[in-house]
Amino acid sequence: MGTAPNNTHDDAALVARVVAGDHDALETVFQRYGGAVQSMALRVLRHETLAEDTAQDVFVRFWQAPERFDAARGTLRTYLLTLAHRRAVDAVRSEQARINREEKIPREVPGSIDDEVWSRAVSDEVRRAVESLSDGEREAIELAYFGHLTYVEVAERLGLPEGTVKSRIRTGMQRLSVALAGAKT
Repeated sequence: MGTAPNNTHDDAALVARVVAGDHDALETVFQRYGGAVQSMALRVLRHETLAEDTAQDVFVRFWQAPERFDAARGTLRTYLLTLAHRRAVDAVRSEQARINREEKIPREVPGSIDDEVWSRAVSDEVRRAVESLSDGEREAIELAYFGHLTYVEVAERLGLPEGTVKSRIRTGMQRLSVALAGAKT
């Protein structure tokens, strides 16, 4: 197995070009390190689509703030792989937190007539609030929360990027929160 050529000087020039807004330089960085970044993400996430999303996120973040790379602290490859590892670990932690939240949802316990009346009234409020969402928000939320699907599964089902699904769910949940603020009393 051979060793990779020393790209330190070339990488420094590429980063300088990316800082200057050169798209071709970013493409070269992606061609050079994209496979390694995605591979790192895949090792942590063990899911091809999530790894692709993570790699894309790493390069978008690099494009948005290339000046954060400090050649004195390491190579560009190491910097990008570190970003990929951190983003992948964050994704794993986020998914585990979501699973933990779902496991804490209390199971139904029979209650009094008052509880039943209150429950139905709140249910009507929730139904109206959900109906007030855009079709995209409602569909994503219904699949994620009522269909018990992950963001990735919702994205695959809808044929949309995971980021779009997350945005729709987040926006829809914020709108639901505002709409249901009066139902908490």
